[in-house]
Amino acid sequence: MADLLGSILSSMQKPPSLGDQETRRRAREQAARLKKLQEQDKQQKVEFRKRMEKEVSDFIQDSGQIKKKFQPMNKIERSILHDVVEVAGLTSFSFGEDDDCRYVMIFKKEFAPSDEELDSYRHGEEWDPQKAEEKRKLKELAQRQEEEAAQQGPVVVSPTSDYKDKYSHLIGKGAAKDAAHVLQANKTYGCVPVANKRDTRSIEEAMNEIRAKKRLRQSKEELPPTS
Repeated sequence: MADLLGSILSSMQKPPSLGDQETRRRAREQAARLKKLQEQDKQQKVEFRKRMEKEVSDFIQDSGQIKKKFQPMNKIERSILHDVVEVAGLTSFSFGEDDDCRYVMIFKKEFAPSDEELDSYRHGEEWDPQKAEEKRKLKELAQRQEEEAAQQGPVVVSPTSDYKDKYSHLIGKGAAKDAAHVLQANKTYGCVPVANKRDTRSIEEAMNEIRAKKRLRQSKEELPPTS
């Protein structure tokens, strides 16, 4: 009988040591802290949602507001706000580069933003309807000018005739023809003849030389004939 009792006692689980008891105590405390933090986080989300619901409700009732910009918030808070806005039947967008510092803007349905306005916010710019309208008009004007230019085709310019028309009233048609001859087109060297390729004279110097030749020619014509 004594042997049987001793066998039963020896097979029973030994009581935990002091080390095991401390480990279990710490585990229980950690689990309790985690549960408390989870409850606090849940409560904070509930309170945040209530606060956003009130702000959205005030925004809807304010007829003077068509959009509202919120302070930067984290991803979870933005998600809650987007959900509140959707339930309220409004439109919302997030803007900003840093994911933890993005902000939310909400709009009333009848004042939904245009693509240009959204693009402005995405680039970190303030939306100015007047400047946007001016920019749109300038863009349309430039587009019309491009279309008109394409319909007219390339413009053909005659360098010789343009040169004569430009200077004929100053030096006379004959001298202008002489000057225009300097700029006659050459297939190999563009608008400068081979003979004049290295002519370093300025336009003024060339014009002075042409005027001098003209005066010399006129003076010869005015001289009386010799007998």
